[in-house]
Amino acid sequence: MNKKQTYLLAGLSAFLLWLAWPPMPFTTPLLLIGLVPLFIAIDSIANSGIKKAGKRIFLTAGLTFLTWNTAAIYWVYNAISAYNNPIVAIPVSLIPYGLGALLMTFSVWLYYRLGRYVNKTVAYIGLISFYIALEYLQQTWDLAFPWMTLGNGLAGMHQLAQWYDYTGVYGGSLWILTSNILAFEAYKKLKTQTGYLKYRPLGIWALVVIIPVAISLTKYFNAEQKGTPSNVVVVQPNIDPYQKLEIIPAAEQIKILTHLSDSIGQTNTEYFIWPETAIPNYADEEKIRTNPDFISLQSFLNKYKNGTLITGIESVRWYEDKKTISAKRHPNGMFYDNYNSAMQVENSANVQFYHKSKLVPGAEKMPFPKVFSFMDGVFAQLGGSVSGWGWQEKPSVLYAQSGIGAAPVVCYESLWGDWIGEQVKDGAQFIAIITNDGWWGNTSGKDQHEMYAKLRAIETHRDVARSANTGISCFINQRGDVTQSTKWWTRTAIKANINLNDEITFYVKSGDIIAQLLSIAAILLALIIPYRKWIRKSGHA
Repeated sequence: MNKKQTYLLAGLSAFLLWLAWPPMPFTTPLLLIGLVPLFIAIDSIANSGIKKAGKRIFLTAGLTFLTWNTAAIYWVYNAISAYNNPIVAIPVSLIPYGLGALLMTFSVWLYYRLGRYVNKTVAYIGLISFYIALEYLQQTWDLAFPWMTLGNGLAGMHQLAQWYDYTGVYGGSLWILTSNILAFEAYKKLKTQTGYLKYRPLGIWALVVIIPVAISLTKYFNAEQKGTPSNVVVVQPNIDPYQKLEIIPAAEQIKILTHLSDSIGQTNTEYFIWPETAIPNYADEEKIRTNPDFISLQSFLNKYKNGTLITGIESVRWYEDKKTISAKRHPNGMFYDNYNSAMQVENSANVQFYHKSKLVPGAEKMPFPKVFSFMDGVFAQLGGSVSGWGWQEKPSVLYAQSGIGAAPVVCYESLWGDWIGEQVKDGAQFIAIITNDGWWGNTSGKDQHEMYAKLRAIETHRDVARSANTGISCFINQRGDVTQSTKWWTRTAIKANINLNDEITFYVKSGDIIAQLLSIAAILLALIIPYRKWIRKSGHA
């Protein structure tokens, strides 16, 4: 097979993966065979006897993953273009488009290298381990961008992902990779063998596909919505994010939000959910009770005896000295942290803040701030610091005076199943997602972001109330169904009786144990490569 043919196969895999990725309708099952053309190309190169086969395999796999990633998240450019400063724009663009694809490619290259020293079964175990370990790295390190985790792809047909309440998204990644490997093996047997035995691998692949699907559909159609009902209002103010901070006064924005809330609020409404940075002023958390915007919010809540408001707000904390690595020095000599926060307001003096913790690398937080702390003075001259926004180290729950616990999730954080699982473990009875997807425009980015929230509902058996500034706002039940949603770029509000659930799923208890175990396996299997190479060179083989 010549180079052109292998690159065509790589391109075919990229096309199939893109076609299967949310928000494409009804094509999700293509994920289960989408990598097969790439595997055919890699197998051909590995067995061709050409020099530098590893380099050719790296480039071939790189073509697949770079093309797929770029096609699936092209919309990131809209957000990047908002940064006029190339010091911000360049690294922000490299992380989603290039880094994720590079890690995926590296996993395939490691699989090829491992396959030179071990049998086929161990090599395949290595491929699965390397791929998922590097997906997990994309979730846990300071360059995190887990948007393209393979298991997220089942958000397109969440009816197939009901067992995520046991495995989380990495169970989906494991299933998709295993299916592709078995489909590739079935293809080889059908092509090279004769007799009825050639159909055996095809039968094994069919079972690996059908059994999880059958389990998932059984769970889906037998699922019960558990918990006590609570009336919740979700508001979508539809304020252009590019005008929000400069053209429309904060007081006017609050009037829009309160008017929409009052238009459908009831005497028994327990929660109002407003979007990310709905309150755009940098409010001092220590003095919040005397802040005019806060007083307006409490005045609004006076009409609702049991009402609680969760709203996005840009907040500030002040310090005498540098208490946190994210703190910046003010010209007045003090230090401060500015936060992208969720604030809970009630008909009482109680005010709670949750600070967005999963920050977009490069845009909201300089990766590895401890390493680059020596550059703080340089970045201060550029109008920032090595750390950008402040953050909190551990997840937390917002508790209302009624005892209801809400998991506050700010924008990008809705990709972290284990983080939200910790909030649920700590008592959250529903998930409140507040976001502003207007930066991306009317692209598939907003749809993907909404659809990923379905997976959080399935993993935790928690209803989701999602407030997005420009859309899509929605309610999602415990099996991942969107029960009510808004249209994009529409000023509106919706309400529903959601269920407050106290059940703890296996996934919430165990977290991302699949990814953690496979990461350990990946390290051990990767060590075989230099060890066996040393054995060969030293003549001990």
